Amino acid sequence: MHVTFEATADPAGVRIADRIERRRTLIRTPDPVEIEPLSTDGFGYPVDAAAAVETDELRFDRLDDAYVRNSAGDVVTGFGSPDVVDLDPGSYTVEISGPVKLYCRTEGAIRVKAGADSFAVRFPADRRVALGARSYHNHPAGTITTPTDPEPLMEAVGATSSALKTTSCERAYPTLRGHPPLLERGDELSIPDGLSAPDTGVTMVLPADRRYVYTAAPLAFYLGADLVPGDEARIETPSVVHSLGTDRAFEDEVAKTLKRTLFLDAIVRTEGIYQVAQYERRQVESALPFDVESVYGTPLHEQLAAYLEVPYDRIADLIPTWVLTAHLPSTPESVEALPFVLNDLGVIREPRGPEYDDPERVIEDFSPLDDRSVLDRSAADAAAVRSTDSRSADADRTLVEPVPSDESIDHAWFGPHVPVGASKASVEAFRNRLARDERSDAIGITVVCNDERMLEEHEGIEDVYGRREDLPFDVTSRFGLSCEAFADLLERDDADFLHYIGHATSDGLRCPDGELDVRSLESVGVDAFFLNACDSYDQAVALTGRGALGGVGTLGDVVNEYAVDAGKLIGKLLNLGFPLRAAMTLVREYTVIGDQYLVVGDGSVDVAQPEGGPPTVYHVEGRDDGRYDVRATAYPTRIFRIGTYFDVTSDKTDEKFLLPGTTGRMTMTREELAEYLLWFSGPVRTDGVLRWMDPLDSPV
Repeated sequence: MHVTFEATADPAGVRIADRIERRRTLIRTPDPVEIEPLSTDGFGYPVDAAAAVETDELRFDRLDDAYVRNSAGDVVTGFGSPDVVDLDPGSYTVEISGPVKLYCRTEGAIRVKAGADSFAVRFPADRRVALGARSYHNHPAGTITTPTDPEPLMEAVGATSSALKTTSCERAYPTLRGHPPLLERGDELSIPDGLSAPDTGVTMVLPADRRYVYTAAPLAFYLGADLVPGDEARIETPSVVHSLGTDRAFEDEVAKTLKRTLFLDAIVRTEGIYQVAQYERRQVESALPFDVESVYGTPLHEQLAAYLEVPYDRIADLIPTWVLTAHLPSTPESVEALPFVLNDLGVIREPRGPEYDDPERVIEDFSPLDDRSVLDRSAADAAAVRSTDSRSADADRTLVEPVPSDESIDHAWFGPHVPVGASKASVEAFRNRLARDERSDAIGITVVCNDERMLEEHEGIEDVYGRREDLPFDVTSRFGLSCEAFADLLERDDADFLHYIGHATSDGLRCPDGELDVRSLESVGVDAFFLNACDSYDQAVALTGRGALGGVGTLGDVVNEYAVDAGKLIGKLLNLGFPLRAAMTLVREYTVIGDQYLVVGDGSVDVAQPEGGPPTVYHVEGRDDGRYDVRATAYPTRIFRIGTYFDVTSDKTDEKFLLPGTTGRMTMTREELAEYLLWFSGPVRTDGVLRWMDPLDSPV
């Protein structure tokens, strides 16, 4: 069983661990408790493991998204800004969306109390509480075999929506979508029993061209649409025919329709099981041509018809920044990538972009950080840094610059070339995640420094990893590893993350006695990695090809002092729970040589769970009146995916916001700001400068 309950004595409570995802939650109790195993059958909610304890209080040191439901499943209260709510005797379930999905079920009167960064559930006396936990780790329910001719491919793609757990607007919640079934190529179409698409009354008519099918796949998945061949691309419902255009306009219209539908589903669902005060609804409701309450509960095709009446430009500024754009070639091989893109609701576009052929590119965009950051450089210094090797010695490697777009956090390139400023995705890396086995609770981090001239980076990051009291880390440093010792380290399965400091070529990672070519290894046990070395791209690709989930490599020569900066920054971000794709967004923005780095494999890979809610960057801007405007930008993770809510604990707002995204403006005095960020240990952007907040450290 990969989800486990363990009684703890110091502190007293219950630790719930997900040994596949390496996620853990601690429930504190006033006194030590005993664990009574329970059957998951009849728990009332889908759970992987269940247990019971007796106590008069459950305390949580994280302010995760939580609600109290009554016996009918209705939400009776949530945990917002600091408050105390007393509930009369009854049957209640506290639902908590933290590192592990948790349900706490009990009978009788309860008191719920929310603090600034924690909450508690209290009872008049000791009481039996049933605990149920569910992992966010989800697997495809099966594999669909399909020819890659357009017509059978349409039927196969239509069947991916069998993963939807509901066709109501609540499917905007990521936990109600499920992982689509895998797709693999074959001579005949074979869809296993139970993987048929739901009947939603929506049909997508597409030209019989593989490119149209690939592009339409995410929208078809989310709508539960039937796909049929036709001359002109369009959506048909019993009441609406909506044109999708042709060529590149088709890509844009499909993307807009997907974004519009999920966004408006997220507005309408606030009339359902989670009736929350939502920022985006307040901003847009008066401009909608339909009544939100009336649309809730209508069939999907009727909701879609209402949504298509909303001009995209009217809501564009409020739609969350999309998580993923997949640049996917319309080749037969690409069909196997589709389920992994659909799992992120990624937008799919044809790979486009000119070859990159300027070996003397000057990196101009640069934002220095202050003295509490990992950087302290001038813009003049930055302008003098040049990439001395924009092409590999490997003549087969061609760099391309994807067509510029800010629609997504991550642009994943599945084409044959190597992207600059984007990620190089691979189906192998996604499959590696599905094959992942249970791990120990401790997060194993190995830092390898194979060049004594680069000890500065090691000294700067050795205290970064593991600076989390709420998580168990096992950090090991190794120096001057031989090829044999390095190979042994990579092949073992106890290193969750590798941070390599040294040199590399397309032929291998440099060791004192030669170069270790990862391609010579049968498999690797490392999950994620950061190869902070010149021209480490080929070795990064080899790691994902041998079993790693994802990591970061470089495209050419990197100047040592700036590589040190990038290494420190990514170390801090990963330690705080930022996934690779979000961390690299910030590395590109705030380091001189950020464009020389790229994510290889699965960009959603992370090293540690966030401390509470999604990983966040605060933006602080001074005002003429001496006060400050504050916003928070929350980034997606594998748990906090697109469609999730997030909030901030502040008396300046009681609203929830769509993830990924940025809160509305909160205006604070200097004293209020200092108190608000008192315990925040993450990055804060102030007047264009990124600084790091430590406990008790004033932000201004």
